[in-house]
Amino acid sequence: MTNDTEELHDLRLVVNGTPYEISVPARRLLSDALRHDIGLTGTHVGCEHGVCGACTIRMDGKPIRSCLLFAVSAQGAEITTVEGLTRSDGELGPVQQAFKECHGLQCGFCTPGFLTTITAGLEENPRPTREEAVDMIAGNLCRCTGYQNIVDAVLRASEIADEQGGEVSA
Repeated sequence: MTNDTEELHDLRLVVNGTPYEISVPARRLLSDALRHDIGLTGTHVGCEHGVCGACTIRMDGKPIRSCLLFAVSAQGAEITTVEGLTRSDGELGPVQQAFKECHGLQCGFCTPGFLTTITAGLEENPRPTREEAVDMIAGNLCRCTGYQNIVDAVLRASEIADEQGGEVSA
């Protein structure tokens, strides 16, 4: 929401491989720009303090909390949201497939943040131990407390990525 006197800033983002040009007030959070200005509603906003991780996206390959960053700070960045984790042929990516197989979805609210966090984590450590998988998701909160299935999904995603040639990202 903007008011008539608020200055707008032109912004160019590449989100999931598609360029977007939007005009936003300086105070617009990146999570809100993605959801309201671009229309990608997969990024969820939970605590709005960066604690829960539901808003996690990848910016230039690194996981970040999109509720803690002003959209204007992302000028020129390449962003991957949960929508960008699906393969170009429409098939689920390894982390998405593993969540489905291991019932890691729970209620689903926190799932986008977990999926982007785990994708980045598996790119950094493609074959985590169970302990490393637990550590990988330690910054994301699930109100359903379904961590066991999510840890199982991390390990299964690693196996699926191996079976598919090692690619975790779309």
